[in-house]
Amino acid sequence: MRFDVVSLFGSMFSAVSEEGITSRARRRGLWDLKIWNPRDFVSDVHRTIDDRPFGGGPGMVMMAEPLACSIEAIRNSGNQGKVISFAPNGRKLNDEWVRQTVAKNEDLILICGRYEGIDERFLESYVDEQISIGDFVLSGGELAAMVLIDSVVRQLPGALKDMSTLDESFATGLLDAPHYTRPEVWRGKSVPEVLLSGHHQKIQDWTREKALKITHTKRPDLITIARSKNLLSEKDEQYLRTIDQLAEP
Repeated sequence: MRFDVVSLFGSMFSAVSEEGITSRARRRGLWDLKIWNPRDFVSDVHRTIDDRPFGGGPGMVMMAEPLACSIEAIRNSGNQGKVISFAPNGRKLNDEWVRQTVAKNEDLILICGRYEGIDERFLESYVDEQISIGDFVLSGGELAAMVLIDSVVRQLPGALKDMSTLDESFATGLLDAPHYTRPEVWRGKSVPEVLLSGHHQKIQDWTREKALKITHTKRPDLITIARSKNLLSEKDEQYLRTIDQLAEP
């Protein structure tokens, strides 16, 4: 899978290309990354890529032409994939989107905006989808692009052990259960006895119940979604009813 990123600050992407799981996956040839600086597609002495907005207002706006030339160069280099930019009004990045993208094995082109935004004419002409990673504002699209790359790459076949992705939060429609490791007692706090029992069915039941309880408490909207997708068993529903009953005054 290939990512082409249009960014003024390409060195930031060493965090995903040179470190951790994503770095190992890249060395194994599971994905590749190329950075394109829109300043390389302008000819004036100052390499200008932004200007004041028509109609007034604070800040500067990224110009359409340098970004368009960047996309055209990327297309000519072989990436014909979807073009994505990042904005608070975009579609929320979630596990479903990530898994669908991995299933398509589609190359992506990521546009990292800066300043007050990007000329709307470029967005209308070249961008296929806008993505948001949350209801907050960042200084630029680079961090959002790295979040997207990391979330997609770790789902690529061979990037992680299969069980690592199958058991994590959202893979089952629920948040993850708590995790514990050595020592068995840390500063007076013990690991739950069931996890030391060696009884696989009891451990599985405990893990499922904890995931249900945490999701019910912290993200009840995910319970609703899981129900709509028939991801909850009758045993799950019975446990959730028990939680509700205990919570009643």
